[in-house]
Amino acid sequence: MKDLTNQINKNTLPNHIAIIMDGNGRWAKQQNQPRVFGHKNGVGAVRKSIEACAKIGVNYLTLYAFSTENWNRPKLEVKTLMSLLVSSLKKELKTLQKNNIKLNTIGNLENLPKKAQIELADVIEKTKNNTALTLTLALNYGSREEIVNVIKNLSKKVVNKELTIEDIDEKIINNHLYTFSLPDVDLMIRTSGEKRISNFLLWQIAYAELYFTDTLWPDFNEENLFQAIIDYQKRERRFGKTSEQIEKIND
Repeated sequence: MKDLTNQINKNTLPNHIAIIMDGNGRWAKQQNQPRVFGHKNGVGAVRKSIEACAKIGVNYLTLYAFSTENWNRPKLEVKTLMSLLVSSLKKELKTLQKNNIKLNTIGNLENLPKKAQIELADVIEKTKNNTALTLTLALNYGSREEIVNVIKNLSKKVVNKELTIEDIDEKIINNHLYTFSLPDVDLMIRTSGEKRISNFLLWQIAYAELYFTDTLWPDFNEENLFQAIIDYQKRERRFGKTSEQIEKIND
């Protein structure tokens, strides 16, 4: 692990990492256990990823915890996920405080169970002054729904003459997203071998580096995260420019 840490350049860390935490169900199946067993064991991988990001100085970490489509899963699985959310928030508050981590959420929280909403609000309030890492949980989140809501809100403002069509640019759109307080994603990780974005931060990952690993989420640990960061740091991020232009900027 020390060797991996030494390979990471602290000056070129991804500012914002987003993770699609996939593979809990398949991991459970490998253990001959029900899917909910995988979700319960996935909590440990969440803790390891958060602590690893805090350890090396990543500023923003966003986790895809529950999508708008996840409501279509079996009722027992959904109920377990919501119960895990509440219990994990209670258990992990000490970890967040210890590591100076601020909790944030994105998504339509109104559809979450009241107990989950209350617990989220409590932890958000208690960690609001922490400054080392902003941890964002995407809950009841869908990127297409987010973009539709932005269009509706901007349309209302145009109708009410609060904005003109000419006023609408990328900055205005960013300011109306759930993620208005967050920077764009630099590195997006998906576990379990699937190579899809699954309606996650479609606008925000426009120039993100994508990293896919076969590791199932409950097995994802600090070493896996550091390997993703090392891979990220080997890439040339051009943002539409040529390699020669990037070299001149860096000289």
